[in-house]
Amino acid sequence: MSSRDMERGRKHRGDTQWTSWLTPTIVVANVAVFIVVMFINDCPKTTNGDCVAKFLRRFSFQPLRENPLLGPSSSTLQKMGALEWRKVVQDNEKWRLITSMWLHAGVFHLFTNMFNVIFFGIRLEQQFGFIKIGIVYLISGFGGSILSALFLQNSISVGASGALLGLMGAMLSELLINWTIYANKLAALFTILFIIAINLAIGLLPWVDNFAHIGGFLTGFFLGFVLLIRPQFGWEESRNSSQYGARARSKYNPCQYMLLFVAAVFVIAGLTVGMVMLLKGENGNKHCKWCHRLDCYPTSKWSC
Repeated sequence: MSSRDMERGRKHRGDTQWTSWLTPTIVVANVAVFIVVMFINDCPKTTNGDCVAKFLRRFSFQPLRENPLLGPSSSTLQKMGALEWRKVVQDNEKWRLITSMWLHAGVFHLFTNMFNVIFFGIRLEQQFGFIKIGIVYLISGFGGSILSALFLQNSISVGASGALLGLMGAMLSELLINWTIYANKLAALFTILFIIAINLAIGLLPWVDNFAHIGGFLTGFFLGFVLLIRPQFGWEESRNSSQYGARARSKYNPCQYMLLFVAAVFVIAGLTVGMVMLLKGENGNKHCKWCHRLDCYPTSKWSC
């Protein structure tokens, strides 16, 4: 959505622009966690000095054959809270559903995610405030972790991708539920859909957790209908009609209320069912034989 659209909406609704501080804090927290992980990883000690960027000493990266993303070893990520089905279900370490979204596999992984978090997070936080966007970010990351754990049971998963796709999903639903207040509706819609499609397409590559992408996107998409609803043009104007004895209508239209209710049901039901299945040790692949294609699609260039 363009800044002109947002400004137009604020002028009609009398909204004030929030100061974005949560999004930068999230970025700083992720970078700080990555630094701590690299300190604990201590590549020179564990690989006898066979590291990338040796001048960083303790903070140097694992050999490229082990981690091409310039980051720590998988064992270090496991130690620090990476998402792993066996540890979540069998060892009762449910906290990994949250801690995994603050870990990253490498510098490239961290930079890509944080760049997108800044791009989407700051824009949404300025419009809706830190509480609503914080809720979207955390619950979307949690939803992504649940879906990932249900389908990826033989590998570990880390990253803020679920939370990031949740912000994208929320931006899409915000546009849909507040459709009448934007001028360039179709341009904004196609732009958001294009960015989302690229991120989901990247998830089809090997070693990228697309289930976290999908789970986070769906959770954020439905949360957007619940948390990011705005008054619509034409409805607020009717409040002045009460001066002439007419009954003023609600500032929200019936369609918005319907979408809010349906989306709230989907969020609660989806997270509840997913968590119950995970705690029972269910394998999502047994209930959906083709779903593994959503995470990795084999081609002549790579296999899954």
